[in-house]
Amino acid sequence: MSVTRRILVADDDPKTLKVLEAALCSEGFEVLRASDGQEALDLALSQRPDLVILDVMMPNLDGFSVCGRIRAHSAVPILLLTARGDNVDKIVGFRLGADDYVTKPFDLSELVLRVHAILRRMPTLPESRTLRFGNLEINRTTRTVVVDGKMPELTPKEFDLLWLLASHPGHPFTRESLLARVWHGDVPTDQSTVTVCIRRLREKIEANPAEPRFIKTVWGIGYKFDPSGADE
Repeated sequence: MSVTRRILVADDDPKTLKVLEAALCSEGFEVLRASDGQEALDLALSQRPDLVILDVMMPNLDGFSVCGRIRAHSAVPILLLTARGDNVDKIVGFRLGADDYVTKPFDLSELVLRVHAILRRMPTLPESRTLRFGNLEINRTTRTVVVDGKMPELTPKEFDLLWLLASHPGHPFTRESLLARVWHGDVPTDQSTVTVCIRRLREKIEANPAEPRFIKTVWGIGYKFDPSGADE
């Protein structure tokens, strides 16, 4: 059974909204529209889209503010749009938990390809509650993990971190993004918090934590979940 993905597009330019809606609908997506930041935030939290496209420069709440507030409640992928080519915007966006970034004026076909690429990293079914990778099974409903027939005890943050990584296989996350998505600003912005949690998680699910099969370090960026570890 195919599942129609729902995408929220937020931009204060009606022409941009119309163009994006037409392009995404032609790809089979359901599209929600918002013309300002507050409307985008309300829709993101109430309608639970599968992906959010946010313009940075919007009235009421700018895209950065909306991104940060969404990330405090949800791990939904976020793609930022901006008319500026300043790398500072890009850095700020990623630190707030954005997944991708496109500078205006953008190529419409490239943006659509980026949307497909982001969604491919998500589980096939948004409502999926169990992920299986060889000898590793992660159940979101019971919040349990089974590896090699054993059930290690994970802390709430360890489970949330593992679920986020495993539900986006192959996608590298920065430490800043993991802090925003898993800890939701509940702790100081100290990246060592993530490092320590990763180490403890590896000790519980990896056969050899020193040479992890599933949770890989992406040097200079952060961490990713490698589904090919199930075949090793």
